[in-house]
Amino acid sequence: MKILDQYILKRFLYNFFSSFFILIVIFIFQGIWLFIDDLAGKGLGIVIIGKFIFYFIPTLIDKVLPLTVLLSSILTFGTFAENYEFAAMKASGISLQRGMRSLIVFVLFLGVVTFFFANNVIPKSEQKMFNLRRNIAKVKPAAAITEGVFSDFEGTAQGMNIKVDKKHGEQDRFLDNVIIHKKTNQNVNNVVIKAKSGELISSEESDIIQLVLKDGNYYEEVVPKDAKDKRKQPFAKSDFESYTINIDISELNDQDLEEDQNITTNKMKNVSRLIKDIDSLRINNLEKVEAFSKNVVNRMGAFPPEILEDSTQQEAEKIKPKKKKVVKNDTITTVDGLIASLENFEQIQVMRKALSDVSSILNTVESKKNELQSRYKFYNSHILSLHQKYALALSCIILFFVGAPLGAIIRKGGLGLPMVIAIVLFLTYYFIGVFAGNYAKEGNIHPAIGAWLPTLIMLPLGISLTRRATADKGLLGFGHIIDRIKAIFKKKDKDSEE
Repeated sequence: MKILDQYILKRFLYNFFSSFFILIVIFIFQGIWLFIDDLAGKGLGIVIIGKFIFYFIPTLIDKVLPLTVLLSSILTFGTFAENYEFAAMKASGISLQRGMRSLIVFVLFLGVVTFFFANNVIPKSEQKMFNLRRNIAKVKPAAAITEGVFSDFEGTAQGMNIKVDKKHGEQDRFLDNVIIHKKTNQNVNNVVIKAKSGELISSEESDIIQLVLKDGNYYEEVVPKDAKDKRKQPFAKSDFESYTINIDISELNDQDLEEDQNITTNKMKNVSRLIKDIDSLRINNLEKVEAFSKNVVNRMGAFPPEILEDSTQQEAEKIKPKKKKVVKNDTITTVDGLIASLENFEQIQVMRKALSDVSSILNTVESKKNELQSRYKFYNSHILSLHQKYALALSCIILFFVGAPLGAIIRKGGLGLPMVIAIVLFLTYYFIGVFAGNYAKEGNIHPAIGAWLPTLIMLPLGISLTRRATADKGLLGFGHIIDRIKAIFKKKDKDSEE
């Protein structure tokens, strides 16, 4: 490696790691706000929070790394151009492409590492972070309850709100002045439990937390079946010395998981697993659609299956002497004619039966439509994740060819203008990816296009900027237009003077 290549590479690596460290810290603080409800005010230890942040960092790579490559390339080549180092290179016969040679090798290597990271590290990190969030209530059950306010347990099977005045003891397992509102399946609060103290008992191997209440009262509004008894508004009241409630926390941390994924989202899978699941999901969806279509057709009776004649009976008919069959034409040729041929009560029965059948089929189709849309959305998200792993690796390479010539063109170093330009370009790239991904999941565009669209948009921009930087042209090619406008005004001034 020549001295020039070493110098350019060192400057780029310095800007790269500095930008990466600054951006990762910013994105960590920004991402913590997404999970502030899981962490804040629940008495979690530093070790648990540290593990959560450690598992959370790899999930930021798809945002931080492309922005880091873009920013560091603009900073490096912008500083070179600002300090006239590029002018000295070009005076020595060294072109922009030759100056970028060592960095191109590094960026290609970075693309390979990025794909390996996206394929192996990020899925495991997503799984670890999910398990940690899911198990926070098991490791520290009091974390699910906040002092002084009603903690919502709507995600549990019981459906209840719990309020305590104070938590204390080992892992905050002891509670003072407990109030519980239990709800029915109709989301009505019929039961109120008050206790002077309580204790939380849990196990890491179980999804059940035992809440043992001491010295309290149980109030329940009784809902009788008889309407006369309802006017009396009966209720039940009892005292207890000890009362145990089992709370299922398996769904306490709502993750918005897709259906039929067995606690494994598409982000938790590598390429080989995604390819396998995509194939199985496609076959399963086709089978579901085919089975449903056959069911609807059979219920409608519009296309009755063809009845095959017995071959032996056909042979027997050939031996027998043929008799001419007298076929009478049906006098009823339309549905209106069929209805008119019936009595009034028969017409009403036929209409009601038809209306009932059609309404039933429409309701079935509508409910099945939502299920199939959910299935295909889940299927599209797998295809999108598969292509995003490849697109992430290529995006680092493409954004380098956007940032390097852009820095040489703007001829500005530091964290001022380069930072602004890098953020604007990255936000454009990022939001195009977000909108394209959402459209792809809904099936409006192919998932492969949704994954590759932002990269494909940046590709011609990188080619154009590289050409302009090589030819020493400005950022916008409006110079000849401005010169022509100036020439027109100068000509008018001369004519007016004459």
